[in-house]
Amino acid sequence: MTDLTQTTLTAPSGVDMALVVGEADEMLHLMEGAFDARITVRGDTVALTGDPIEVQQLTALLTDLFRMASQGEVPDADSVRRAIELLRRAEFAPAALRDDVLLSYRGRAIRPKTAGQKHYVDAIRNNTVTFAVGPAGTGKTYLAMAMAVAALKRKEVGRIVLSRPIVEAGENLGFLPGTLFEKVDPYIRPLYDALYSMFDMEKASSLIEAGVIEIAPLAFMRGRTLNDAFIILDEAQNTTPEQMKMALTRLGNGAKIVVTGDVSQIDLPRGTSGLVQVRSILEGIEDIAFCDLTGKDVVRHSLVATIVAAYERADRKAR
Repeated sequence: MTDLTQTTLTAPSGVDMALVVGEADEMLHLMEGAFDARITVRGDTVALTGDPIEVQQLTALLTDLFRMASQGEVPDADSVRRAIELLRRAEFAPAALRDDVLLSYRGRAIRPKTAGQKHYVDAIRNNTVTFAVGPAGTGKTYLAMAMAVAALKRKEVGRIVLSRPIVEAGENLGFLPGTLFEKVDPYIRPLYDALYSMFDMEKASSLIEAGVIEIAPLAFMRGRTLNDAFIILDEAQNTTPEQMKMALTRLGNGAKIVVTGDVSQIDLPRGTSGLVQVRSILEGIEDIAFCDLTGKDVVRHSLVATIVAAYERADRKAR
């Protein structure tokens, strides 16, 4: 029988323990259900009794919650679930994610929130070409945008190029009313939305007008060489193999490219997705990384992760 370990933690001065245990003790119950240890809360102290490894992991989790509360943040049940997952996978301590701030905007820190997201941002840092494949809500585009904006602010690149295929319009683009910009704007609007969540709208607009930030359909990249640029190719599951090759070969000196997509959402009318094919061609080449994000990396409403997981199970059964 394993000897039991006992540890007592004391919350820092000024920390409201109600923030640590959650409304109606929701987060306390999550911890009790996840760890083989007894948790006793009295005032500003927490006593832990149980298996040494379980107590060690609980100590790391509670210490991180104390730190969040002391910094004015409000922990929630989803953040506790993600922290428990990290500890169980023994890949990162929760603090490793909290300390990895990619960008701060209006007092809000943008950082990876799951182990998969942490692997993703590290891959972007360490490689010239990074592919991120996963369902909606896993932060593929959002985190890449944060990395791009941070690189621009640090003057590591001279511009940001954001692109996506507009296969939804298909051959009908020429028949849509309005100027070319008005025609393509609805299809690239999600890129603007992500950008404006990290930049003051007036500042972002001035950078777009100056050509420092470019948002354009994938077709506009043909024939160009993009030097000193951070390139994001979004919705890449809707590229053809020829378009994927074209996009990747736009890479110039001092440039970096992140390619994102969800292979379960292919809208191509026919043929193979360039994002599906490219892995068999480029995986294993130095300075190119492939990151797979899953339902565990969804950071929207907790129900979204459950929905994604259900569809993933259905897809596996259908194969």
